[in-house]
Amino acid sequence: MKKIKTVDAVGQVLCHDMTQIIPGVTKDARFRKGHVVTEEDVPVLLSMGKEHIFVWEKDESLYHEDEAAEILCSLCINDHMERSEAKEGKIELKSTVRGLLKIDTGLLEKINSTENMMIASRHPNTPVEPGDKLCGTRIIPLVIEKEKMEEVVEVCGGKKIFTIMPYKEKKIGIVTTGSEVFHGRIKDAFGPVLVKKVKEYGGEVMGQTITDDKPEDTTKAILDFIEQGADMVLVSGGMSVDPDDKTPLAIRNTGAEIISYGAPVLPGAMFLLSYYEKDGKRIPVAGLPGCVMYSKKTIFDLLLPRLMSDDPVTKEDLVKLGKGGLCLSCDICTYPNCGFGKGW
Repeated sequence: MKKIKTVDAVGQVLCHDMTQIIPGVTKDARFRKGHVVTEEDVPVLLSMGKEHIFVWEKDESLYHEDEAAEILCSLCINDHMERSEAKEGKIELKSTVRGLLKIDTGLLEKINSTENMMIASRHPNTPVEPGDKLCGTRIIPLVIEKEKMEEVVEVCGGKKIFTIMPYKEKKIGIVTTGSEVFHGRIKDAFGPVLVKKVKEYGGEVMGQTITDDKPEDTTKAILDFIEQGADMVLVSGGMSVDPDDKTPLAIRNTGAEIISYGAPVLPGAMFLLSYYEKDGKRIPVAGLPGCVMYSKKTIFDLLLPRLMSDDPVTKEDLVKLGKGGLCLSCDICTYPNCGFGKGW
């Protein structure tokens, strides 16, 4: 840092904020730390009583905050994202599409454990819309050692910290089980709910098959949708542990790989997730408990964005949902802008 005459300061970088006071009008920083002084700025600075100012002395071993911010941004920005301009060492990224935000949390933590730099982001596995903020990067001091920036670039090894997986235009079959619905004793209420949720993510419902409580009929209905080209099959009803609830058995009998029957999420503890292998493609087959029909948000809402973006879900993923897996059933639902399902 060095002190120079304001009239000689064009092109120099300010070392601190400079406040302008106009009585009854403003009292705020007129020029921010890191600002590069222009010809137009000189008379303003003089009017603020600044005959001399402190500026940054150029050092080839250091990056200015905005230069370093560009490097951090390059480690974060990926397809389907747009960025802000660098300002005071900060750059923000936004989504340009509807999709699922994925984060390499290991890399993120390594960078945030490095002194004098930070990246703040949304939670991973969050559904995002065009224009949604994803993260903000910031260099904390005015200048930072080039060596430190080179180290974090090496740590990332060409990998991007953030990825957006756009939703796919999936074809989805719905199988609804239950003799009471099959025989017309009650009207099906599951179908309309599932159709609405699927369409929110751009899915196309191929149709809905209603079966009685015979597991072989449910198995056949699932396989029929898969043969017709379904990218996903949702099976509703018969998911409890009651002896006459046979949907888990019917899904197992398709030959699908069961990822988990049960999850540490409320509502949705009796959820079943499986994948059916066909022609090298893994097709999700999900058993949905009754809460999906009447609760505002359930485990199905947590998993549907991942299933619609072809993001594989593992048993370990479901286990992590226990942290934050309790929906508070708020009168006004603000999901996904709440704590529900943020454990992964």
